[in-house]
Amino acid sequence: MRVERCFAFIDLSGFTAFTEHFGDDQTVAVLSTFRGRVREIAARRGVRVTKWLGDGAMLSSADTGAVIAMVVELADRIPNTIPLAIRAGMANGPVIMFEGDDYIGRPANVAARLCDLADANQTLATREVASQAPRWVDVGAFTARSVNGLDRPVEAAPLRLASATESTIDPCCGLTLPVIRGLETRFGTDGSVKRFCSPSCAIAWDERRPRPPLEVAFPTG
Repeated sequence: MRVERCFAFIDLSGFTAFTEHFGDDQTVAVLSTFRGRVREIAARRGVRVTKWLGDGAMLSSADTGAVIAMVVELADRIPNTIPLAIRAGMANGPVIMFEGDDYIGRPANVAARLCDLADANQTLATREVASQAPRWVDVGAFTARSVNGLDRPVEAAPLRLASATESTIDPCCGLTLPVIRGLETRFGTDGSVKRFCSPSCAIAWDERRPRPPLEVAFPTG
């Protein structure tokens, strides 16, 4: 069955050197923390962890914006969680879903190769993916990159969290966002304005904030 999907391949930069220097026990601890963070963000943003790849993972979703948001959030949060950074590659387009749990097609291959080409703490995305980036994501300059196995170079640009003179913190995911039009908003119990990077974070915040006690009126007499 042919479907439209966005793919991201992520892995931990410097993982082999870390394992060699610190040993198996600390490596397992780092991997456990990394995978826990990936699962948490993927569940909140509606992104599927298609498969684990040792020190990395393959992510997929029909929603390109959700995959971008997840990878940018990971790149921002992982260095504050474990002593390694991530690198990532992203591409989207039509692929064949094979046996219900795998994908065959150029977008998946391109995403994997761009991840290989990325530097530490860098996300490389194709032009098609970058065109759907949320406004709080900065798209860098496109350059043609030679990719193993492909006849033509792939135009890709780095994606990163945008900076601004006026910013706000998403109370759900913790991202520092530029104050721009179009952000999801809610009002706190104290009347303060809460701004969110996406509807998924706003919904998650709605679900976990305290609710006022339910008042039930009983008939008298």
